[in-house]
Order: sequence, then C-alpha cells, then structure tokens
Amino acid sequence: MPGKVTRASAVLLFLGALAYTAWVLEVVVRTGLDPVRTYVSELAAADQPLGGLFRATDLVAGLLVLAGAVTGLLATRAAGPAPEPGVPSWARTGPTGRRPWLLVGWSALALFGAATALDSRLPLSCAPTVDPECAARETAGLVPATHTAHAVSSGLAMTGALVAMVALTVAARRYGLWRPLARTGPVLVALELAATAWTLAAVAAFEAGRGLWSLGAGQRLQVLLVAVWTGVLAVSVARERR
Repeated sequence: MPGKVTRASAVLLFLGALAYTAWVLEVVVRTGLDPVRTYVSELAAADQPLGGLFRATDLVAGLLVLAGAVTGLLATRAAGPAPEPGVPSWARTGPTGRRPWLLVGWSALALFGAATALDSRLPLSCAPTVDPECAARETAGLVPATHTAHAVSSGLAMTGALVAMVALTVAARRYGLWRPLARTGPVLVALELAATAWTLAAVAAFEAGRGLWSLGAGQRLQVLLVAVWTGVLAVSVARERR
C-alpha cells in the first residue's frame, strides 16, 4: 500500500506542476498582456478574454498539488521513523517519532495547493499594470474586495511553496531520500529565493510609482521555478524504492 500511495502522490504532483505552467500559453496565444511587465495573475483577471481558462488551470493545479501533498503526508505518517545513520535523534525525530522536515514540507506544500486553488476563485477584476484607471481605483480602494483577498491567498501560496521547497529539500538530503531532489533542490531553492526577492522589489517599486522593474519577468521566473521544483519532487518520489 505505501508504494501505491507514493506513486499516486508522484502522479498528482507531476500533473499539478504541468497545470501550474499553463501561463506559458501566452507565448502562442494572444493575451494582450506584456509578460515582462504584467502580473501572472492578470492573465486570469475577470475582464481578460482568456481569464476563465487561466482560472480553471490554476484551480486544477492547486487541487492536484493539494491531493499529492496530502497523499505524501499520509504516507510519511504511516511509514513512521526510519534509521538514519550519522544523524542525532533530536534532528531526525519529532515528538511523534516522525521525521519533522518531511511533515513540515508536505504540510507546507498542501498549503500551497489549497491557497492556489483558492486564489483561482478570487480573481482580480482588472489588470492594474496595463490599465491606469484600474491602478487608480486600486490605489483609492475602489476595486472589489477580491483584490485584497487575492493578495492574501497569493501570499499564502508562495509562502507555502517556499517553506515546502526548503523543508523537503532538507529532508531529501538529511534522510537520504529522493536523489534527484537532493542534488538539484539546493540550486532551485537559491534561484527561487532570488526570484522572490526580485518580484517583491518590483511590486514595491510599482506600488510606490517608480516603474515596474520587469515585474512580470521576475514573477514568471518565480512561479516557473516552483513548478520545476514540484516536477523534480514528483520524479524523485516516483523513483524512490524505500
């Protein structure tokens, strides 16, 4: 049964990672939005012609990752602790005798999935980076409450993704699991932190009226790295033979 659960988790996570990259369709489909300057979320705004499509793919991505993370979490709890030569007991086991980095990582990934799914149900009403009137209404607080709720759910999603990336990468290296993730995880985490810093700085500059600082490029790199890392995790879990 644990083997079947692990394979199910891998499949769900891989499909979720693919769905989370649906925004790359803007390369071949005319959206009217500049990918270097605009938020990824603006593709799914209520006033965009393809908004319904991108909201649907975000919902699917979130639910798939949520299901994959919960499946992985259940498998971890069922497996319990394992011998870890060279690792002190305080570092490898928590109060319940489980491996804490795995529990934290899977839980954070579940948060990412749930918040992404919620995010798709709270779309922006308009695209503030390309519509000055929308930006003015947003600054004046005259946009629907979904703008604020969307910002909160997006923040939760990215926080969950970052914590999951760090925790599960540490788990892979500390517990001798998932060789592909153990090898590539640290590089992906470092790149993700850099992309996140770029995105946050660009958002602050935009809100302060100092330009966009290639906001769209930074955010697209940020979400692409999350998808790539999730894909590497899925492949790693699928190859695990423990």
